[in-house]
Amino acid sequence: MLLIFGLSVFFRTVGQGDFHCPNCGGDRHYRQRVARRWFTLFFLPVIPLNHVGEVVECGTCRSRFNLDVLRLPTAQQMAAALPMAMRAAAGAVLVAGDPADPAARVRAVEAVRGYGMADFDDEALTAALEEGPDGTDEVIVQAGAQLTTEAREWFLAQVVRIALADGAIGAGERQALHTVAGRLGMTPAHAVGVITTTEGAARE
Repeated sequence: MLLIFGLSVFFRTVGQGDFHCPNCGGDRHYRQRVARRWFTLFFLPVIPLNHVGEVVECGTCRSRFNLDVLRLPTAQQMAAALPMAMRAAAGAVLVAGDPADPAARVRAVEAVRGYGMADFDDEALTAALEEGPDGTDEVIVQAGAQLTTEAREWFLAQVVRIALADGAIGAGERQALHTVAGRLGMTPAHAVGVITTTEGAARE
């Protein structure tokens, strides 16, 4: 009797969800799969051997990626992160200055709406300020990781205009602006450039 034996790798699904596929260029369903080498007899797995690795497989194009790909935000997550980041940044600058100033509050509401949170109003701003800073750093960092250099500059410039709405930028507001810039991934020198340029444009 002829025995046909050998070694083969088989995959087992251990999880699934949605991710941003680098190959497709969009949000796709994925399967998280564990690879294991088996001793086969007549092409059938008989004895499990060592684990080979773990991959993420796109449900559309079937491409396989390292688990690090799951760290990339989906398009839906990116769309949600930007208005939340502006909401957090606007709140931080307001608290550092005069959170009751009407002009600054109007500017803050406009900035958050400009990033996609259309129903954000003065009442929502009050609620955001009452919530405090918990988790705000993380949401700004997440947004900054998605933005190009130009988009980070524009984001920071909007926050600077909030600080300028009630007059000259105070020491506390300036520190808050630099904190926001740092969370966005900007260097101190880069932040100074954007802040100074925005201040200069406001005087014209």
